[in-house]
Amino acid sequence: MNPIVHAIGAKKSFGTFQALHDINLSIERSEVVCLIGPSGSGKSTLLRCINQLESLSDGALWVNGELLGFRREGNKLYELKDSEIARQRLSTGMVFQRFNLFSHKTALENLTEGPTQILKIPARTAREEALNLLERVGLANKCDAYPVELSGGQQQRVAIARALAMKPAVMLFDEPTSALDPELVGEVLAVMRNLAKTGMTMIVVTHELGFAREVANRVFFMDHGQIVETGTPSQVLVKPTQERTRDFISAVLS
Repeated sequence: MNPIVHAIGAKKSFGTFQALHDINLSIERSEVVCLIGPSGSGKSTLLRCINQLESLSDGALWVNGELLGFRREGNKLYELKDSEIARQRLSTGMVFQRFNLFSHKTALENLTEGPTQILKIPARTAREEALNLLERVGLANKCDAYPVELSGGQQQRVAIARALAMKPAVMLFDEPTSALDPELVGEVLAVMRNLAKTGMTMIVVTHELGFAREVANRVFFMDHGQIVETGTPSQVLVKPTQERTRDFISAVLS
């Protein structure tokens, strides 16, 4: 089986600062992978490269069978135009720390905008699918509410539904609960747990180690732009082999 996300020697530099060093990974379909590690370790940068919000400085990334940023003709590779990159980006759905909803549109309109304008799905079909997604995240009664009328947790659930409305092959979550008040974290994690049960491929940057232990198939610990340790939750979170991993987990749980 071909991995749905595959990286070979992926590097990303910002000027003289190297954010990612030789990242090699393979993620299978329906896997849930949690990326943990200290701030500045490269977790969010890796997600942004998978989503093509950032381009690699070196190495290669494949998502859903496509080499990101390039097309192959015979033995030659050609860089993609922006419009072609936008098409590739449809394979991934991204949920950010901040909700990034359209403030002038209702929850329902936030979900139907992309499918109708980009995927060219008929408005009636897009509306029906959006209503089903809002029900799925527990917000069917908020379809006509504007973001300002929703709590942070509700806005993030709308953001998850909006990403799902584009029918991505992979869902990327960049610390989706970090901007929420503690009492609202649980409702967002519950939606993500249910999403994982459906077989959606998910890559989650998180400090919620309990969530990672419960939901992830594998956990990657990153530090200084490298994957230091990877394994099942019981391996990485309970019996890590690397001292740096042990120190991080101890600090988070203390």
